[in-house]
Amino acid sequence: MSALPDTLAIVVVRDGALPAGADETVAEAGGAALLTGTGTARAAKELSAARTTWTVESDVVAPGSLAATLAPLLGEVRVVLLPASPDGRDLAPRLAFTTGRPLHAGAVQCGTDTADLSRVDDRVQVRVRFTGPVVVTLTPGVRGVGTPLPPPEPVPLDAAPGTARDAELVEVRPPEPETVELTEARRILGGGAGLVRPGEDGTAAMRTLTEVAAWLGASAGATRVVTDAGWAGHDRQIGTTGVVVDPDLYVAFGISGATQHTGGLGRPEHVVSINTDPHCPMTAMADLGIIADAPAVLAELDRRRRDD
Repeated sequence: MSALPDTLAIVVVRDGALPAGADETVAEAGGAALLTGTGTARAAKELSAARTTWTVESDVVAPGSLAATLAPLLGEVRVVLLPASPDGRDLAPRLAFTTGRPLHAGAVQCGTDTADLSRVDDRVQVRVRFTGPVVVTLTPGVRGVGTPLPPPEPVPLDAAPGTARDAELVEVRPPEPETVELTEARRILGGGAGLVRPGEDGTAAMRTLTEVAAWLGASAGATRVVTDAGWAGHDRQIGTTGVVVDPDLYVAFGISGATQHTGGLGRPEHVVSINTDPHCPMTAMADLGIIADAPAVLAELDRRRRDD
């Protein structure tokens, strides 16, 4: 078995599907990834930030048993980094307990000796310095990935299956579009300053956008202008100072397309811009530009939603 590196990303895979934040976490770990769960070899081919990949296949995704299986492999690994996806958040504390390491959860940046942790609803950052081996979870959508790399051939690791008491999995349900984290959303309707006419209630406009988005099987996002005005929570802010998303479809309502916002859009497959300005950057980058009043378009969609 090839030696595992000093810093290693551990990614929990279900049926060959990578969780939100997988590539970011692998990039933060310098490209070293260990995939565990079900369908790991298939998932390894989907990574775009890995330089070296190991796999530990399991019959089921059970965090206690996975922690017991992985712990003997991690003796020489100083920094174990997991995406703060649902499975990552389940595995991290069990892995920390099993290996006797401290857990630093909710990092927005992680190095070899320190991590910056987000606290108080993202209003405070705390820097911690490592005094020994640690387990860290990285918040999805805050670091980005960089230039995609061709996936390396994964190296299967021979690990003895561990046993531990686990909760019994009854069902895995998809998240509701209204509450899903934007980093996991495949369709996003984004609201900008142009969605709210002067003197109108911006909070009500964003609430309507959220309802229309849910009707269309999408999630609602916002620009920094909208979140700074208090019309939407900062967890809905897309951009270089918010979250980085990578949806299949992004529909921009009244968004001009400032670089701070578009820098957080990742590589969406399709972009639709609804704006009265045919020359704004968002319309220029869109696959489809609809030159129209964004509040009026939203109102019409809301009318159809109510009639449906």
